[in-house]
Amino acid sequence: MIDWPRVRELKDEVGEDGFEEVIELFLEEVEEVIEKLATGDRSQLEQDLHFLKGSALNLGFQNFSNQCLEGERMSANGAAADVDLAGVISCYHQSKATFLADVATHA
Repeated sequence: MIDWPRVRELKDEVGEDGFEEVIELFLEEVEEVIEKLATGDRSQLEQDLHFLKGSALNLGFQNFSNQCLEGERMSANGAAADVDLAGVISCYHQSKATFLADVATHA
């Protein structure tokens, strides 16, 4: 679910203080888009999923990134209505919980 080697790499790149800032910014920005998607707003679904995918990859949220990629592709191919938003949102919350519970141990 979490790509811990990527997380450690990011932490090494930005340092301890920078890492905490990155986590805070990531959660803040991603939560905004997740809240938007939770309302069922698909007006910019492809772009929203693209943003989430990239953000997730940067912080090692591998499964979440994969789900966003799949949804982004579906949306780009005209199947935005078929994207499982509940699954994407659920995967984010599971990934976030795992990350926050284990980041001190693994990073």
